[in-house]
Order: sequence, then structure tokens, then C-alpha cells
Amino acid sequence: MADEPISLTYRVAMAVVWPVIRWWGRLEVIGLNVVPATGPVVVMVNHDSAWDPFIVGVAAVHRRQVRALAKSSLWNVRPAGWVLNGMGQIPIDRGRGDIEALSEAIEQLRAGACIGIFPEGTVSRGRTLRSRSGAGRLALAVPTTRIVGTAVTGAVDIARFPKRPRIRVIFFNPADGQPAPGESAMAVTRRTMREVRAIAPYAVPGRGKKAARFQAMAQQWPDGADR
Repeated sequence: MADEPISLTYRVAMAVVWPVIRWWGRLEVIGLNVVPATGPVVVMVNHDSAWDPFIVGVAAVHRRQVRALAKSSLWNVRPAGWVLNGMGQIPIDRGRGDIEALSEAIEQLRAGACIGIFPEGTVSRGRTLRSRSGAGRLALAVPTTRIVGTAVTGAVDIARFPKRPRIRVIFFNPADGQPAPGESAMAVTRRTMREVRAIAPYAVPGRGKKAARFQAMAQQWPDGADR
């Protein structure tokens, strides 16, 4: 069970999506014991579906409240903004190196929070994306922070009704360990995400013509994978 208090709003939000993810999605969670029950944690996750934040939240809810860095435009809708605030989520302007959002996340880490972040910055839609340094910067800013790699598979199938998805979330400790002295934020992020993507390859969301369109577009975009 989680030692960290989990807000009522967070519990309610997880309960609302629980049937879709746990029952319909046949969620399988592996390695939850890897996530520390207390203390600062940075969870680095792949992002192939808009469902990913909810899936990780449901997978970890008996262990931690995951406070995700989410795109700031979600707060433009008042009810959604109120719920996100109640869940402890952090708005970020993606692609702009949002210092304010990172500073807020660092303060929460210092208070012992679990921060979830998608280092590739956006939903992949089948594209091969390059990881950014923000996740590593968070981890290095608070020396006691633990990094947990998190691979989500099957999420893109939620929209493919009547096909029933089989969702899996794997939490793991990075094979090369926690950040080494002198290791850069980018190096920490990239090596962790390489492991994540080895488990959860890029996947195209949607169904039918929409999925085909994303597949065609993904083949045209340049390879942005981390080297």
C-alpha cells in the first residue's frame, strides 16, 4: 500500500478510468515494487497514446500518486483544470524549456513526490522521437531522487473497439543504475528511454483510415531516435 497520502480527487479520477483500463484493457502490471513507496521519484514513460497518463496512474495508484507534467493547454478548460490541480498535475509549455514548470516539479520532488514525465515530449503517433533532457534534469536536481523506467504497451488499442486491448505496464530500475557522478541530464534520460523503447516500441494510435494516415506520416518524418 502507498505510504504517501493520495488526494481524494486523484483517487476519484483513477476510479473513473479504472473499468476501461483494468477491466476492458486487461491491465497487467509488472515490477510495481520497484517504485519506492516514499521519497522523490522520477518515472520516465513512453508516450504513444493519450491514455498513457491514466494507465500509469491506475497501475501505480496502490503505491504512489504520480504527478505528471502535462501540456498547459489542458488547463484552458476550467473543469479539467480544476481536476488536474486536485490531482497535483503540473502544467508545462512543451517544446519551450518551461523553467517555471521544471522548478515546480523540483520543489515537489524535494517534498518527496513522484513525478511522471514523458521525455519525448508528445504522443509519438508512430514517429521515432528524440528524448529531451528535462527528465534527467529533474532527477539530478534532487540527489536522493530515484529514476524508474516505465514501459506502456497496448494503450493504442483502447480506441480500436471492438478489438479488446491488452495493456501492460512494466516498471524497472535502469540497467546502468541511477545517475553516476558527472553524468549529464541528457545521458541519463537517453539511456533510460532506450531501455523503455526496447520494451515498448513506437506504436501508431487510432484505427482504420486514421491509423493508416499516422502510419504513412510516420514513414515520412525523419528518424529522431536517440543515438
